[in-house]
Parts: sequence; C-alpha cells; structure tokens
Amino acid sequence: MADQYDLIVIGAGPGGYIAAIRGAQLGMKVAIVEREHMAGICSNWGCIPTKALLRSAEVYGHMAHAKNYGLTADSFGFDMGAIVKRSRDIAAQMNNGVQFLMKKNKVDIIWGEAKITKPGEINVAPTKKKIVQPQGPVPKNTLGEGTYKAKNIIVATGARPRVLPGIEPDGDRIWTYFEAMKPAEMPKSLVVMGSGAIGVEFASFYRSMGAEVTIIELLPQIMPVEDAEIAAHARKRFEKRGIKIITDAKVTKVEKVKDGITAHVELKGGEKQTVTAERLISAVGVQCNTEGLGLETVGVKIDRGAIVADGHGRTNVAGIWAIGDVAGPPMLAHKAEHEAVITVETIAGEKVHGLDKSKVPGCTYCEPQLASVGLTEAKAKESGREIRVGRFPFIGNGKAIALGEPDGLVKTIFDAKTGELLGAHMVGAEVTELIQGFVVAMNLETTEEELMHTIFPHPTLSETMKESVLDAYGRALNM
Repeated sequence: MADQYDLIVIGAGPGGYIAAIRGAQLGMKVAIVEREHMAGICSNWGCIPTKALLRSAEVYGHMAHAKNYGLTADSFGFDMGAIVKRSRDIAAQMNNGVQFLMKKNKVDIIWGEAKITKPGEINVAPTKKKIVQPQGPVPKNTLGEGTYKAKNIIVATGARPRVLPGIEPDGDRIWTYFEAMKPAEMPKSLVVMGSGAIGVEFASFYRSMGAEVTIIELLPQIMPVEDAEIAAHARKRFEKRGIKIITDAKVTKVEKVKDGITAHVELKGGEKQTVTAERLISAVGVQCNTEGLGLETVGVKIDRGAIVADGHGRTNVAGIWAIGDVAGPPMLAHKAEHEAVITVETIAGEKVHGLDKSKVPGCTYCEPQLASVGLTEAKAKESGREIRVGRFPFIGNGKAIALGEPDGLVKTIFDAKTGELLGAHMVGAEVTELIQGFVVAMNLETTEEELMHTIFPHPTLSETMKESVLDAYGRALNM
C-alpha cells in the first residue's frame, strides 16, 4: 500500500522546503521529494554561494583602495581555490541546514525523480543526479523510490539555465552559472552574454578580480527589467570600472579558438564585429523544469514553458499546485517562499491574500547594487496616471560620503492625485538592504505624507529614501 500524506512537495528549493515546513506547522503529514540537493539551486548554486563570491570580491576591492581610507595594504592577492572553497562550504552549510529543518519539522525526505501518475499519486524513481547528503548516518526521515499518495501535490521544481542553439555550454570554454561559480583558475578575459541579474553579478565579480569583461546585451538597455534611469546610472558605473558593454547586439555564433572563444556579434544596424576572450558565460535567462513530471498526462496547463497557476498556487487540476520558478516570473527565491506560504495556507482552508507580483522586490548584488519594487517611471506613465517623481543622489548623504560610497541614486514614483507609492528604484551601496523599507510602505498603502513624517535615523543611507520622497513634492532638504 502506498504511503499516504496530506501534502507532497516535489522540489526542495526555497519554495519547496518552505512549503513543507509551513504544512508541518499546520498539522499536515508532509513529504518532500528531491533528486539532488536540499535548498535547491538558490542555496547550492545561486543566491547564497554567489554572494559569498561577491563578498570576497568586495573585500578584495577595498584592499585595492585601502589608501582611500588612510590605510596601507601594499602586499595582497587572492587564492581562487580558497575563494571557491569558501563559497562551496557555505553552500554545504545551507544544504545541511535545510535537512536539519526537515528533521525538526518531521517532514519525510524522499530521494529520487518524481512523476505524477494521477491526481493524488506520484511515483518516485531512482535519480540520475548525485545526491548531496550531510555526512554521518542517514536520517530516519529519509525514504526512497516507490509510490506515494497525497491529498495535495505542490510542484516546486524550479528552473535551469536557458541554452541557445549553437552556443551550448561545454563546461570548458562556454559556461553557465554552474561553471562560473567554481573556476579552476581566474580567466584573463571573459564575455558575458546577457545583462540580467545573473550576467551582471558575474561580470562584476570577475572584473573585481582583474579579468577583462565584455557584456553583450540583445536589448538597448542593460538590466532590461530595471527603471531606465537607474540602469543608465549602473551602466556608467560598470564602464567606469572598465567593463565593456555592447547593447542592441546579438551573438550569432561562438567559435572555439586557441586558448579561448571568439563571439561573432551582429549590431542592430547590421554591423558585425567579433569579441575574443578566454571564456564565455551564457546568462540569457532560465527555463522551467517541467519535463518528466507527468504534467501533460494529468492535464496540467503549461504556457510558454511555465505551469499556469493563480495567485494562490492553484493549477487547473484539483489537488495539484505550483509555486516558484516553475510557475513563471518573477523567478526569485523570495517570491517562491512567499508563494509557498500562501499556497499551503490556502490548502489548509485559511483565508489568505493571493500573491501581488507588483510588490515583489528585485535585488542585484553587483557593484553597484540595484534594488527595485513596483512600477518603473515608464510603466507608471503607460498606466495613464499623473505621477510625481523624486530623486536623491548619495552624494547628498553624509553616511554615503563617510563610507566612501558617494555614487548612488534613489528614485521614487508617486500617484500625483492619491499620494500612493507606485515604485521605488535604487542604485548604490547596500540598496539591497534598504529596499524592504519601500516594500513595507507599499504593503501598508503608505502615502507620501506618512513617509515624509517618518523619522529616519541619522547618519544612515536610509535617509536617501526619505529625501527622495521629499524631492517628489519639492521639499528635499539636503540637495
């Protein structure tokens, strides 16, 4: 007889493991199926280990400019093997932490490849991946292949790097983010194809460590989802750091040459050029992991590669739910985690608001950092609203100057009639830690007047946020 659960979650990434924990908290009998590693791509190959690499690059950059702070660091360098090891050790720590949380919350872990055979039932086959488990005895909550039943099944299988025909990664000279995270040695030159968050973060890391970097972007604007003014500011900073940027350009072919690659690039007007480097990182987006799950067999609707689900995670098939990257953009870990809680609480019969994608913040951890939430200025204008826009540069902020980080900008967009905060966009030091203030304000439906009467501590970078609000209404005090 098949094991019976209240909830089975397929995929143990940020969305999946949070769904499992929340289900257990609500008294459900829960199992989670994973084919490779707990914590998913985010903690093993994405969000966390990349931040470890970027932190090493940041510290190295500070050492290189020690004299700007009245310090001396005449002899310094880096050990790429040690940098990568630190990153991988942190990934392992995150993996172990999630396995501990499964044990703590009495969630069964089923290792293998899951396939939905019918609503309420899955079959788990041996995985083709190398399973990553903590050292020591196998936990008692660990199960294997077989048939399992559940009243509800959540699909949280995530996404993987998109591969362009003719430019397939080979693990040697053409990389995805997997290879880019663990280089055997530092390449002297690098082409990054795509200027989304993944592309610019790796471009930033490798440039900080001394590589010559060229970014090639298909669209006219780098970081296309960001506000145009903020993206333009970031581009100037990247170029000032020595990163070459080619926009309105398509890579038509990648040739392997002695000791590297040559990218053939076609510009918008038809002009052609080539860029030669030791390595190329393909960062042209991701595609959902929907294959092999039996979704077509049970009739789950898929659109443009993603499972179609509503704001509560429901698919068109009763008892089957989808969250995270596999359910479509924005493909962000924190969106997946929030969806997980909403979906599980909906399954439990609780009344909960559906996901509002307009209030999902986005963060990019390059140098300079970028963070945003809500509408860009262009989108706000397209909506037909009358708007007010405020801006405040970091050069007017005492803390930014003291930190040696005077290059930055905060931009806020308001509905001119109601005072509703429609969007906030930031570029500069630590803005990924600041954006949550605007996210909270938007969720609480805070008006411009309430923000202007909020006391921000001095001296902090957060004061740039208030000044931007004041500027939208002609009341900026420090500019």
